[in-house]
Amino acid sequence: MQAKQTGLFNLPGANRTQVPPILGIPGLPPPIPVQTFGMGIGSNPNLSRQSRRLYIGSITPEVNEQNLAEFFNSKMIEMSIGTGGPGKPVLAVQCNYEKNYAFVEFRSAEDATAAMAFDGIIFINGPLKIRRPKDYGGPEQNSPGIHVPGVVSTNVPDSINKVFVGGLPTYLNEEQVQELLRSFGELKAFNLVRENGNGVSKGFAFFEYVDASVTDVAIQSLNGMELGDRYLVVQRASVGAKPGMPNLPYDQFPEIPRPIMPAGENSTADARILLMLNMVVPEDLMDDQEYGDIYEDVKDECSKYGVVEDLRIPRPVKKDKTKPTPGELGFQSALDAQRADEAAGVGRVYVKFTRADEAQAGLKALAGRSFAGRSIIATVLNEDSQTTPPLNLIFAPQPEAPPPLPSS
Repeated sequence: MQAKQTGLFNLPGANRTQVPPILGIPGLPPPIPVQTFGMGIGSNPNLSRQSRRLYIGSITPEVNEQNLAEFFNSKMIEMSIGTGGPGKPVLAVQCNYEKNYAFVEFRSAEDATAAMAFDGIIFINGPLKIRRPKDYGGPEQNSPGIHVPGVVSTNVPDSINKVFVGGLPTYLNEEQVQELLRSFGELKAFNLVRENGNGVSKGFAFFEYVDASVTDVAIQSLNGMELGDRYLVVQRASVGAKPGMPNLPYDQFPEIPRPIMPAGENSTADARILLMLNMVVPEDLMDDQEYGDIYEDVKDECSKYGVVEDLRIPRPVKKDKTKPTPGELGFQSALDAQRADEAAGVGRVYVKFTRADEAQAGLKALAGRSFAGRSIIATVLNEDSQTTPPLNLIFAPQPEAPPPLPSS
């Protein structure tokens, strides 16, 4: 009885999670209880903690507790995501290097929900996969409804705008497939389905655009596109899907034909433009000398397969050499420059041959080839193909010499 009177043990029928009186030291404020989901203060401490924790998958050996915490703290403060309360959003981080995942604990359930907007964000050369813990028992809210510009979520929720793409060459990775899809708009979410989650590609993916209005244009342009030795099958994922069964592989969609078809000789009779992706990166095109060398190398190689009528390799906007603007303004400035480059077709190589059979020969020879350590993604287009930017802008008249770097 004396032990119970100390307050360290609850009397029969008392709330077992109430604050013991012995902790209420005179002159100090009482401990702040953790808010739960309208279920009473301290009704379930484990639920409360799990609502503040997130599972972080696909971490690399370079990720540790300190740099992961600093990354989330800086991004959430920089972009004003979360409750904005005093102190840092992240309380603790635990890493499991054997299974390549971590748990991040936030100061509140609201901060944890807000941090899910960073699902897919690039950290140390790879995207982070952010999910709720398996024992999470809070509200079924897997997405905070916030889109962070430049971040492509790895979770594609079931909706009318969820798109299926099949027939992808299995050697293509996430970045290479995204490069193709970004030709039509900014991606909101993307998931390349792999064996056992992180094995070899199964050859199909799901994605969604930020601007839903470009979805139909992308589907119409990509469906049936010849990519390497296959044809793409692209359609809304809701076609043939069963409710409550997301991310079904295409062999379980009876309405979707298996897209393993050899490249046909007469499939694109008037397509004489060879488009190559993942061949160059903006950094390769900044220096005039290096750009000139790449231009000549591409022209010489493509000339082996036919007469090159025109060659265009768009260059990035010249970056301001002054010190970058820190914080949110600097992030927005860099994002604007990246979007301007993507809108101009930077990172793509356009080769116009005199005949369609020459473009086909170039496609078969160059698709999948390695250039500067990157596997080339290639397809053929005709002059009426709908792309971003439009082909008439890409092939607008210009001087014979390689163009100078444009100024911002």
